[in-house]
Amino acid sequence: MSVGRNRARYWRDGARPLEAMHAEFHDHVYSRHSHDTYSFGITDEGAQSFRCRGADHTSAAGMVMAFNPDEVHDGRAAVELGYHYRIVHIGPSVVSDILADASDGRSGALPLFLRPVLTDPLLTAVLARLHATLLGPSSALDREELLTAAVLAMAERGATRTPLLRSLAGAGQRRAARRARALLDEALLDPVSAQQLATAAGCSRFALYRAFRAEYGMAPSDYQRLLRLRRARALLSSGMAPADAAAASGFSDQPHFNRWFKRTYGITPGTYQRSAG
Repeated sequence: MSVGRNRARYWRDGARPLEAMHAEFHDHVYSRHSHDTYSFGITDEGAQSFRCRGADHTSAAGMVMAFNPDEVHDGRAAVELGYHYRIVHIGPSVVSDILADASDGRSGALPLFLRPVLTDPLLTAVLARLHATLLGPSSALDREELLTAAVLAMAERGATRTPLLRSLAGAGQRRAARRARALLDEALLDPVSAQQLATAAGCSRFALYRAFRAEYGMAPSDYQRLLRLRRARALLSSGMAPADAAAASGFSDQPHFNRWFKRTYGITPGTYQRSAG
């Protein structure tokens, strides 16, 4: 969407209350409204002013806005050049599910955010990663892992209560990680979900994520991506064109494949293919 000097991109999950927007606003003024979700926004440039909970607030670059469900607020530019921001809307049911999974069902009441503006580089970073994953090409595992990380970070660092996190250890941790890895090895090209991995491992999604990182030094989504990159390298070595190798290895598009190939191996797929002596 682009209207005059105001621009916005929007994404929403078709199956659950999860949405994201990236906006550049100069003269847009929000009327007083609320969302039926938790809403977390990062101000990237400029500053936004808004009225919430009977007081005026300003979110400048690097700050995080945190709105509870049904919390009334407005919004407008606080500086002449306007503001750029990213926002993620997460339904209470999604938050509740993540907290219950991370605490083995002992999460209790939903979190409440007492301050509508937070200054916390860790929260800014984790929300930025989630937002980029939602609006860009990503796997189901990427989205679930970053969504969980963002919800837990907000609950632990910005809310009135801290979730009671439960993890595995010892033989249970090793067993869960190995079961999940076996499923990823077997279903290399399938869109495996975090819940499928957890079911195979016999534990919660959160416990499986921590167990996998502890055992293999990376998240399940990173391991899945690595398997696909290895398959793509083999296909490139056999003479397959990079675009075809990307598609045959489970990548959503060639730019996404090129970016991760270079991050992992330091060269582009084309350079790798031309290197045969």
